[in-house]
Amino acid sequence: MVENPTGEHERWMAYAIREAEQALKRKEVPVGAVIVRENRIIGRGYNQIESLQDPTAHAEMIAITAAATHLESRRLENSVLYVTLEPCAMCAGAIVQARIPTLVFGAYDPKAGACGTLFNIVQDERLNHRVATFGGIEEARCGAMLKDFFAGVRGNTVGKPGTRRAEE
Repeated sequence: MVENPTGEHERWMAYAIREAEQALKRKEVPVGAVIVRENRIIGRGYNQIESLQDPTAHAEMIAITAAATHLESRRLENSVLYVTLEPCAMCAGAIVQARIPTLVFGAYDPKAGACGTLFNIVQDERLNHRVATFGGIEEARCGAMLKDFFAGVRGNTVGKPGTRRAEE
């Protein structure tokens, strides 16, 4: 795959950002994902951890499940995953298991990033599948959405009885 053919990564990342906006509307950490195959979105998702009370309800996991259901296959070969935040270890493992060949993400995650920042699970040579990875696509936009969300959480809920920090 060409690194960024004619701005295609930005085009598809815009759809992932729209998914992140859905999470934001629901007071979830604003992370969104889409999976593209043959120039079509075959799976989409946004964080639903709080609303579903499910620690696995990350945007990537929901998009992977949707795409696998659409294809009626656990293997998502010939597809590209676009996600607004660098995937964590759980999601990176799922990306490898799904055999997704290409990952494109927006903001780097210095606290939990497992696709080059803290770990690099998707390119670990000990595993049977490696993923071409492109980070920093629409990084400023994706990062600003997250920073604004957490600034609001800290300003409005931290320290109030009966509330939890969103990043916990």
